[in-house]
Amino acid sequence: MSFHIENLRKSYPGFSLKIDKLNLYEGEIFCLLGPSGAGKTTLLRLLNFLEDPDEGQVFYRGQEYTSGNYQPPLGMMREITTVFQRPALLKANVWSNIVYPLKIRNMQVDQRSIMEMLKELGIDNLLKQKSKTLSGGEAQRVALARALVFNPRVLLMDEPTANLDPHNIKIIENMVTKYSQEWKPTVVWITHNHFQAKRVGHRICLMEDGDILEVNNKETFFNQPEHPKTRAFLSGEMFY
Repeated sequence: MSFHIENLRKSYPGFSLKIDKLNLYEGEIFCLLGPSGAGKTTLLRLLNFLEDPDEGQVFYRGQEYTSGNYQPPLGMMREITTVFQRPALLKANVWSNIVYPLKIRNMQVDQRSIMEMLKELGIDNLLKQKSKTLSGGEAQRVALARALVFNPRVLLMDEPTANLDPHNIKIIENMVTKYSQEWKPTVVWITHNHFQAKRVGHRICLMEDGDILEVNNKETFFNQPEHPKTRAFLSGEMFY
């Protein structure tokens, strides 16, 4: 088990995240579905230790973290990375962006394996290009390469394909699926597209108003959903 969550609470004006219990496992792609404002990104920020919870416990690799004691050792925090909807790249060329995580972690730059990954992502010909000149799809593929280059234990995906065309979506989905199969990380993927969740996810979670409505394996979630709002969501109804 990678994460174990108990009685987690995080509130902002007009919103409260409430998760009584949730387990996240190594080797799975866990897809988060739900309307905007459901709490998906808040959960991701808590998993990345970017914010303290108001209450509750988060266990990461067996270590307990609570409000006021929510700062894992730097080495453990550097096992976790996030790919955002809008990639925040350095004002440098593509190669410098990709190897940056290795340099700050004092890890070896294995050019051969990096180039193999970049070729699969279709960006091996962009190494000298400045990040500001990249298209949206190219920039997102560079951001994914930068996230994967140090082999993270936890990969958090915050709608990384929301604004991309089908070609770029397929490349990113294939790369993350391959990485999941080979390295067995914990992947948490926020998406508004339940077809995407069906393609890449192992377990699916539906959230609304800070609550988890249903968590199930992919087959049960899509074929025999337990919660009436899951059924409404999958049929295209505006249940919120």
